[in-house]
Amino acid sequence: MTTAPLSLEHIIKPSTITEGKIPVLFMFHGYGSNEEDLFSFAPELPTELCIISVRAPYPMPPQGNAWYAINFDADNGKWSDDEQAKESREKIAYFIDEACEAYHLDSDNVTLLGFSQGTVLSYSVALSYPEKVKNVIALSGYINEAILKENYADKKHTSLNIYASHGSVDQVIPVQWAQKIPPFLNKIGVPHIFEEFPVGHGVAPQNFYSFKNWLADKI
Repeated sequence: MTTAPLSLEHIIKPSTITEGKIPVLFMFHGYGSNEEDLFSFAPELPTELCIISVRAPYPMPPQGNAWYAINFDADNGKWSDDEQAKESREKIAYFIDEACEAYHLDSDNVTLLGFSQGTVLSYSVALSYPEKVKNVIALSGYINEAILKENYADKKHTSLNIYASHGSVDQVIPVQWAQKIPPFLNKIGVPHIFEEFPVGHGVAPQNFYSFKNWLADKI
């Protein structure tokens, strides 16, 4: 089921709840992928959740999409387009409000689940707008401080809950980048869990069950 009127393309798995407030989980895929990727998790997640998997706004011909460009420069190495990332941050923040209103979802019970580049954006949205987000599941990503809103540190983050995980042999995003996450979150008072798994740039089965159990306690 795809709905055209909203500002970002997405697919949706409705909640089994028919009355009252409906919790929602938004999924944000990695670089070069699409909304179908993480949606494969949906049947295994708590049925009370409305699950919305979102397509990144920048097409990557011949297929796939990105939240921001990653450029490969012979002199400067690999670098990210932070301005494009900030634009995506704002698009996501707007879409959260838009979708909650359109689908009659509980705006006080919003979870973000990201993988890789989708995790970078999930952190950016949640830390910039903690009033919009209750939980974050951050898989195989890192915090890019350059794409947080300038006043993010002035906001209250203690109501956020974050589950972060990373592969200890990730060759795409070094595990050392992810290991900076706990001290950063400690500094701004965000309750969190950080786990490493003996895999590369992906989600091991034990990783999936770990964040699924964590989520069941938080929604």
